[in-house]
Amino acid sequence: MSRVLIIFAHPKFERSRINKVLVDKLEHIDGVTFHDLYELYPDFNIDLHREQELLSNHDIVVWHHPFYWYSCPPLMKQWIDVVLEYRWAYGPQGNALAGKQALNVITAGGTREVYCAEGYNHYSINQFLVPFEQTAKLCGMEYLPPFAVTGTHGLSEDDLEKYGRQYQNLIRRLQEGLSQKQVAHCHFLNDIPELSNEHLT
Repeated sequence: MSRVLIIFAHPKFERSRINKVLVDKLEHIDGVTFHDLYELYPDFNIDLHREQELLSNHDIVVWHHPFYWYSCPPLMKQWIDVVLEYRWAYGPQGNALAGKQALNVITAGGTREVYCAEGYNHYSINQFLVPFEQTAKLCGMEYLPPFAVTGTHGLSEDDLEKYGRQYQNLIRRLQEGLSQKQVAHCHFLNDIPELSNEHLT
């Protein structure tokens, strides 16, 4: 069973209905480490060695964050800048993350329809996430499509529960083994039909 590290960064977590639901769904899954950057590092003074040890002890890295200005909140960018060191994560002898999997889990206020060539954001969410994809590839990791919750301001209670269940099922599916080849057809990992099952075994 693969070990999953959730790198979570949300500066206004207490105001986010959807992220509260998503995070709560992780609580009872064995083999999952929930790592809240804003809780641990309010001063942005990241413990490099602690973070690298955490990465070394997990098989799958999830960057879970709201979609801030087509990217991530500043503390997550700080984490990437500090932790993914040259000669450790990439470059000569920099193979500490090689073979691990990585993906983004994002929440966005805009609907899925506005993230396309015809929408007012002009580009897809996947296109905006290319820097994360390239970061993973540079570190020798396998990058999977994102899990994305869009239109968050208009979600009903039923919608929140649906996405929470999908996220829970996704983490369990990742632990069992999910390859890039298996999800190559997916724009978002939400598109995997089995994630909507009540319980994924």
